[in-house]
Amino acid sequence: MIKKAKKTTESVGKGIRKILITQPKPESPKSPYFEIARKHNVELEFIPFIKLEGIPCKEFRKQKIEIAKYSAVVLTSKNAIDHFFRICEELKYTISQETKYFCINESVALYLQKFILYRKRKVFFSADGTNKGLFDVINKHKENERFIYPCSENQQDNEIVGWLKSHACEFDTPFMYRTISSDLKAHFAAHNFDVICFFTPSGVKSLLENFPDFTQNGTFIGAFGGNTSKAVEDAGFNLHIKAPEPQVPSMVAALEKFLSDKSRLK
Repeated sequence: MIKKAKKTTESVGKGIRKILITQPKPESPKSPYFEIARKHNVELEFIPFIKLEGIPCKEFRKQKIEIAKYSAVVLTSKNAIDHFFRICEELKYTISQETKYFCINESVALYLQKFILYRKRKVFFSADGTNKGLFDVINKHKENERFIYPCSENQQDNEIVGWLKSHACEFDTPFMYRTISSDLKAHFAAHNFDVICFFTPSGVKSLLENFPDFTQNGTFIGAFGGNTSKAVEDAGFNLHIKAPEPQVPSMVAALEKFLSDKSRLK
């Protein structure tokens, strides 16, 4: 059973103590999440709510996608990069050096260095990490390009697909991996979280699959991305922390603002 913090004047006055980040723990000790923990004297717990499973090459072939036909790739996560190049390797396909890459943010763009010779003239990314920023950069280079947008089998982000359609882009969205809910029950037995931060609609789905009777009961909830925010609200939860926004481009920035605002209430 998940214990939930009650949203009372007393709990706000004491401040936030335990925060659940529904992603793997950062490998770098310099992660800004750890700085937040030190600065605000809060405990952060990192528990992935979902896990990814690569779609086998044999299954991918059934989609009848010929990667050689595409001149540009749209990439919204490091996972998408991993599985795109995995499929290419399994198909024994060598990607043209002229291929253009359009990434959701600089971090994802730099991750491409693991697989390609990074060239700034061939790699583009959203300046602020938002879909709108991605659309702006694609719009500048979309003429005569054919896009491939690798995504999850249970992809729920239709905003990018909608934009590509409405702007008459030639594109396909092959499935290269699928999202599976993690078994969370053991992790929550001894924890009481004041804040839960979600990063994908699948994370919200995982919570409800693991705990069908979960009620918010005052727990603060954060969401990164428009579709994740919608999933939180569609589940009937109140949303308190939202990113990206103009002043908070990341979940780290949104958490920092939220905790600073709460500290001023003490």
